Amino acid sequence: MDAPKSCTPEDVATVNVIAAKDLLGSNHCYLDVRTPEEFSKSHIHHAFNVPYMFITQEGRVKNPEFLKEVSLILKKDDHIIVGCNSGGRGVRACVDLIEAGYENVSNMEGGYSAWVDAGLKPAGDKPAEELKTFCKFRP
Repeated sequence: MDAPKSCTPEDVATVNVIAAKDLLGSNHCYLDVRTPEEFSKSHIHHAFNVPYMFITQEGRVKNPEFLKEVSLILKKDDHIIVGCNSGGRGVRACVDLIEAGYENVSNMEGGYSAWVDAGLKPAGDKPAEELKTFCKFRP
């Protein structure tokens, strides 16, 4: 049996939102690792939502079932683009996925905020200005 693969955030492949959009039109899956609350406000068409972290009274807590939940919907040889809100959780989720043996994992640079900023269409029909208010860290 192979030893677990070691990975750092610097090892994670990154794609910009335009490349991600193109890849999602082919054989890539989008794994949205934002919280269910963030996901329910707006998300990319056909995204799978498995939160990497939960918001609790103590702050953000890593989802202890993250890898198990992902394994129920995605295979280790699927081509996966991971996104969060701005990129931080996505990179950490990618590290965990790669270390767990997922072979084709990329982080979407800038996360869902960058997707909205680029004017790309989310699921649903909310106006772009309303979508921007759903992204954290907005003025």
